[in-house]
Amino acid sequence: MDGIILINKEKGLTSRDVVNQVSKKLKIKKVGHAGTLDPIATGLLVIGVGNGTKILDLLTLDQKEYIATVSIGIQTDTYDVTGNILKKQENYQLDKKTLENTLNSFLGSYEQEVPRYSAVKINGKKLYEYARKQEEIELPKRLVTIYQIELLNYNDSEFTFKTLVSKGTYIRSLINDIGLKLNIPMTMKALKRTKSGKFLLENSNLVTDNYDYISIAKALDFKVIELEDEDLLKKVKNGNKISLPYNDLFITLKDKNKVLAVYKKDNFIYKAFKVF
Repeated sequence: MDGIILINKEKGLTSRDVVNQVSKKLKIKKVGHAGTLDPIATGLLVIGVGNGTKILDLLTLDQKEYIATVSIGIQTDTYDVTGNILKKQENYQLDKKTLENTLNSFLGSYEQEVPRYSAVKINGKKLYEYARKQEEIELPKRLVTIYQIELLNYNDSEFTFKTLVSKGTYIRSLINDIGLKLNIPMTMKALKRTKSGKFLLENSNLVTDNYDYISIAKALDFKVIELEDEDLLKKVKNGNKISLPYNDLFITLKDKNKVLAVYKKDNFIYKAFKVF
């Protein structure tokens, strides 16, 4: 079993929990995931099985789409409703137009501070480990991009929005930043990932015994070359350098129906990048 499967993650599970469930169901050890979802989040989780684990870092997952629900008037230390409440505000003025304008003001790129409760490592230690011990540390910032953002519904206590963002964007932090801009405490109540790169939530399944596998060749957006020359086939199987008349940076090489390797262009030759 080699390829990619799309899982609709349920609330309360870590991404690692899902990997373990899939591994147990399929009775295969080589299972991994791309793009972690927090336990509070639901939705699309891209899973690699067998040799599919080797291409997770090659998948085009730069853009991710989410639907988030926000609680107004509350701020927590984790930026979501699972955390400890730091601030409460019952009397605030916020109309729909002001909220929409504020959401739209985040379109484009900005430096986003990584949340204290996250798995990002500083000096070999995860940020949440510092947070749990109440150790102060300067939080890193990342340049993120908000491509699209749309208010879906709004009432006095919460609102829901849909957004398309760059890889590495923390929706929890985006929500906290929205609250800071409005000077109203806000925290994430719920989150659903609906898209990751070209993969869609509507094509995913809950953890089960049977899946529709996406082949390695189909999952990758590279030119697929079927090799027939025996000398070339031998070189590719051994991971040797080869010469091919293409300009593509990456190519996928096949022997009939079996994917053999992904090669990367280096000047005038191709070198093995991933060998299966």
